[in-house]
Amino acid sequence: MKQSTLIADQARSMLAADRALEGLGIHVLNASEGRATAVLTVTPQMANGHGIAHGGFVFALADTAFAMAANTFGAGIATAEASISYISPARISEELIACAEVTFHEGRRMIVDVVVRAGERTVAIYRGTGRALRPVD
Repeated sequence: MKQSTLIADQARSMLAADRALEGLGIHVLNASEGRATAVLTVTPQMANGHGIAHGGFVFALADTAFAMAANTFGAGIATAEASISYISPARISEELIACAEVTFHEGRRMIVDVVVRAGERTVAIYRGTGRALRPVD
């Protein structure tokens, strides 16, 4: 796994408990101070009927970068809502890089913007709203 040591403790604990990322092929490169980067190489098994990356994989990559950036401010931030605009197709064997940045944070709410690129080409733009989970009694 291509993980970096530049991962904030709060995000690192969440990452350690995440069982889905390895199966999805997503690797977190860094996560600190409201920013995060995650990567995914598109495999033939990730292609849809058009021969391009299935949008669900692109969304999962963006959502992972969102989660890592959000949780650098404290563990327990979950996606409350998210939207994605697919700009251009991702092709088999391309490495997708998702760069996330917290652009708003107040109280229990935050907004994170993520840009997914293949090289210099923008593949998707994602915006997610996160909310701090309430402690379980």
